[in-house]
Amino acid sequence: MLIKQRMTANPFTVTPEHTIPQAQETMDKHGVRHLPVVEDGRVVGVISANDIAAAMPSKATTLSAGEATYLVSKLKVGKVMSRNPITISPDALLEEAAVVMRDKKIEMLPVVQDGKLTGVITESTILDSFIDLLGFKEHGTRLTVEAPDELGVLARLTGIMAAHNANIQHVAVHRSGLGHSIVVIGVNTLNTEEIEAELEGDGLRVLGKLVNRHDS
Repeated sequence: MLIKQRMTANPFTVTPEHTIPQAQETMDKHGVRHLPVVEDGRVVGVISANDIAAAMPSKATTLSAGEATYLVSKLKVGKVMSRNPITISPDALLEEAAVVMRDKKIEMLPVVQDGKLTGVITESTILDSFIDLLGFKEHGTRLTVEAPDELGVLARLTGIMAAHNANIQHVAVHRSGLGHSIVVIGVNTLNTEEIEAELEGDGLRVLGKLVNRHDS
């Protein structure tokens, strides 16, 4: 799956010249925790709710409440933002974004094409995509099957589904490295008892079953 298929296009942004209260207002209004900082259409930084919190005067300050509020009202995003943020191309794979975000411990990636901001990818995007790929919310049955890690096992599994006129909607495979794989397979039918029996008879052990009677 490509980034451009899942990204949030035309994201909310601020410029380096916006004030911290303006950035906070944008976050609060739209329910986001991160904003790309753009200048002439180019990403020059990222500001997060944590950045804003860190910029607030300490409770131990000798400033009065009025003085602290005044200083914060004049503080510009450009002074607080994280500069030179990591970005990703809309033609990159979603898995690449997930790896970068996990390795770098960041919650949002600006999506950039030809130097211009085109969207963002967030942790929520990754989680939603994972749920969609596994078909967790779709009508039908999701079977978790333990299968021998050997040539042709997927053909055997899908052949059983076809023999019972079950349309395969989702497939995910995790190789355990212990001589077997875990296959998560989603089909469009609610009645899988005969399928399960044939899978077991063919040495494909059913570990779990989730029935969803409603579309997401």
